[in-house]
Amino acid sequence: QVQLVESGGGLVQPGGSLKLSCETSGFVFVLEQMSWYRQAPGKVRELVASITGRLRTTYADSVKGRFTISRDNDRKTVYLQMNSLRPEDTAVYYCRAESYVQIWGQGTQVTVSS
Repeated sequence: QVQLVESGGGLVQPGGSLKLSCETSGFVFVLEQMSWYRQAPGKVRELVASITGRLRTTYADSVKGRFTISRDNDRKTVYLQMNSLRPEDTAVYYCRAESYVQIWGQGTQVTVSS
């Protein structure tokens, strides 16, 4: 079955960096478009970044130039490098395989605060 395990979150000061990881299993990773989403308290879950099997990437306007999505097909893992973090980036971050839209991992909490 499809499994997604996010990690790498934590508490960081404004301007700091974090790298999130999402380890996957249960599907053909190399063919799959993978995405990162986030959900802040009281807000709807929003798309942050996506990467296709051909390594085409897209980003939300709010994170362009600060976040980078990447993937390692051998490790079946997708990453999100987050730089220049802001308090408004505080959220639970989730990854998703776009062919399995009902399946979410447990998420990883990112808190940006001084």
